[in-house]
Amino acid sequence: MIIPVRCFSCGKPIGHLWEEFKKRTSEGEPAKKVLDELELERFCCRSVFLGQTDLIELVGKFKKS
Repeated sequence: MIIPVRCFSCGKPIGHLWEEFKKRTSEGEPAKKVLDELELERFCCRSVFLGQTDLIELVGKFKKS
């Protein structure tokens, strides 16, 4: 899944926050702290970030030639 520009439920713009969230969590910061500092307070917005898995490399292996 690719991060949407806006939240599916409430419509808040969230797409621009993904890179910072990914960078900070990969450095070892807890996801809760990062989401709080990015001002993502609603459960719907948080679920988009916490439910994200990067499968683009895996899917790319199976494209038709």
